[in-house]
Amino acid sequence: MHLLLTAGNTQTPIDQVRCITNIFTGRTGGQIAVEAHRRRHTVHLLTSHPDAVEPPANADSRWTVQPYRTFDDLEAAMAALIPKGRFDAIVHCAAVSDYRVTGTYAPAPGTTFSAIDATWSAAGGPPRLADVARGKVKSSHSELWMRLEPTPKLVDKIRRDWGFTGVLVKFKLEVGVSEEELLAIAEKSRLESAADLMVANTLEGMHDWAYLGPVGDSYQRVTRKQLASQLMQLVEKKQMENGKRKVENGK
Repeated sequence: MHLLLTAGNTQTPIDQVRCITNIFTGRTGGQIAVEAHRRRHTVHLLTSHPDAVEPPANADSRWTVQPYRTFDDLEAAMAALIPKGRFDAIVHCAAVSDYRVTGTYAPAPGTTFSAIDATWSAAGGPPRLADVARGKVKSSHSELWMRLEPTPKLVDKIRRDWGFTGVLVKFKLEVGVSEEELLAIAEKSRLESAADLMVANTLEGMHDWAYLGPVGDSYQRVTRKQLASQLMQLVEKKQMENGKRKVENGK
């Protein structure tokens, strides 16, 4: 198989030197990539943290690592790679930014914000914000306000926009939910993205376990150490089923 894996976080630039990001380093995606290579598959790994990936000891032409930094970098790389049709499976493990910064503002003179009742007020007119976006936003402002707009869901573009028909694996992480709630959210999310497989966990449990599935009609709970090998077994099984189905349809 030829696999594309995404791993790590994406940066959302505030200016040319500052950004918003998340805590994820791409180690899980890197471990899955190494396991895929160990199983004799060809791997193309897109990661924001190449330094967090320990390359296979026998890395060869079947092993490619391509770094990215921002959401736009990752989207451009996926848009360039996926439509070419060379991948049998995509494991989308990257923790992608849900929002991008589209403006940076400070209250105009005379405008104030009350954190107590979340209201704006101004003397002699309506409250106003001043655009203070720069190559480097000055540190002298008493407070800053950023406008955040949603980014497109890259996992949803994999089939819809980029025409991928192979095995698709999606990841889902939730905070402060029960395992029963997690599984309901995960399966709904999998179906919305037309993914074949889902890896779901919580922030509280992510270092110890994850749910993987569906296997039959349910999800199986695997340890962190088991995840890469168990996931690759399911990906291989799905790919074989897809290949068999294509042959039958061709008949």
